[in-house]
Amino acid sequence: MGKYNVVDLFSGCGGFSYGFEQMGFNVVLGVDNWDLALETFEYNHKNSKVLNLDLHKKQSIKDITKAVQNHNIDVIIAGPPCQGFSLTGTRDKNDKRNSLFESVFELAKALNPKFLVIENVPGLLTLYGGDTREKIISTGEELGYKMEYKILYAPDFGVPQIRKRVFFVGSKIGKFEFPKPTHHEEEYVSCEAAIGDLPDLKDNIGLEESEYKKKPNTKYQEIMRQGSKKLFNHVGTIHQKHVIEVIRQVPEGGNHKDLPKGVGESRKFNEAWTRYHSKKPSKTIDTGHGNHFHYKYDRVPTVRENARLQSFPDKFKFKGPKTKQNVQVGNAVPPILGKVLATKIKKYLDETD
Repeated sequence: MGKYNVVDLFSGCGGFSYGFEQMGFNVVLGVDNWDLALETFEYNHKNSKVLNLDLHKKQSIKDITKAVQNHNIDVIIAGPPCQGFSLTGTRDKNDKRNSLFESVFELAKALNPKFLVIENVPGLLTLYGGDTREKIISTGEELGYKMEYKILYAPDFGVPQIRKRVFFVGSKIGKFEFPKPTHHEEEYVSCEAAIGDLPDLKDNIGLEESEYKKKPNTKYQEIMRQGSKKLFNHVGTIHQKHVIEVIRQVPEGGNHKDLPKGVGESRKFNEAWTRYHSKKPSKTIDTGHGNHFHYKYDRVPTVRENARLQSFPDKFKFKGPKTKQNVQVGNAVPPILGKVLATKIKKYLDETD
């Protein structure tokens, strides 16, 4: 049983494929159309190539096929942009991002992998009365894949973050059964258990590269530190005084609804002025990172803290300015979820190899 080969479409910084790599898969190629994310991908996937391509264009499929021509691709994984499917955004049937999943099947026609995995927001399932869901299933079945889908809840698998995502898995070697949860609710990894060992940054803003100041005190922290002697991307944000005063008045686990009348009136939407709870998983990490605050300190979490909450190990280094690093973190599939799915897929591949 040799290494199985993976292509990661809409790869971003490579969280999804990092989970596959941890299970011994060979990530041959990462494809995205954002240079900065691909720079991060390439830095952290030492044996992988990257291509900056617009997957709306048919030529892109030819370019990918050429780039991997010396490999038999076993798995295609993909997390197409979710904005057109998201419940939090405006749903536009003509949003061209809605059809990006079709490029996954176009590449599958060319490469004939044994497995396809497509990740997205749960809103995709009900988009346009379920038409998008049914199109994904029927297109996969036309290509000979047995299609299954399921919403996975990240805390159920050890990710310290409230995050629900739907995964479609297409298999050419039998019906795919999704992995069962590894954690019960009382075993969920909390914010404090995930990031409580990181420097508090009360006396300084921190550096892009720094030293650990505390020893890990949970199993999760130990796992996150494996292979890392330095701490990367742990830089705080300097807030204006009036912002700090508002944050200070938000109780642990609270939000704008818990503020005194007349305080924080500039933000009143659902996630506004949300402080994490130390004993619970974090809220869903997004790409803005401006409305969630540390459970203990009066600031937004650092890139490293959010990366930990997304289950990126500390040795995974993000490139670019801090705001762009945050976008990369928020767009990613948690590596632990990638690893969980990779473990199951590897078992199927091993049995038929």
